[in-house]
Amino acid sequence: MRHSNSGRKLSRTPAHRKALMCNLAKALLAHGRIRTTEMKAKELRRVVEPLITLAKRNDLHSRRLAYSVLNDHTVVKRLFDEIGPVFAAVPGGYTRVLKLAMPRKGDNAPMAIIEFSRALGEADAAKGTAGKDADKVNSA
Repeated sequence: MRHSNSGRKLSRTPAHRKALMCNLAKALLAHGRIRTTEMKAKELRRVVEPLITLAKRNDLHSRRLAYSVLNDHTVVKRLFDEIGPVFAAVPGGYTRVLKLAMPRKGDNAPMAIIEFSRALGEADAAKGTAGKDADKVNSA
């Protein structure tokens, strides 16, 4: 019986699974969108979304916790400086999984794209439009 054993095994040992999720998380945080199998994408959400929540806190302890998962200073810096501020006002649901119509050619595995639910440039655009609206109100 699998009482209280959540998560997918993905036909890998625990160490291999941890390394896989670390590498997929680094790729997603670096590129913003990756193409992988459906099951890996759904499992990756469970790793990346808590990291973005840590980035919203933006303190030293959060950075150290994120580094313990990612093991890469440049990705952690990007997470906290670029990705975290985009989702500052969002309570959750930072990623979305889009299922692709065509399965993988070699083994017919269902494929998906996992990406951030907001474009990373939206925070700057939102700040710019909010500033313009405030100027209009002040000048009137």
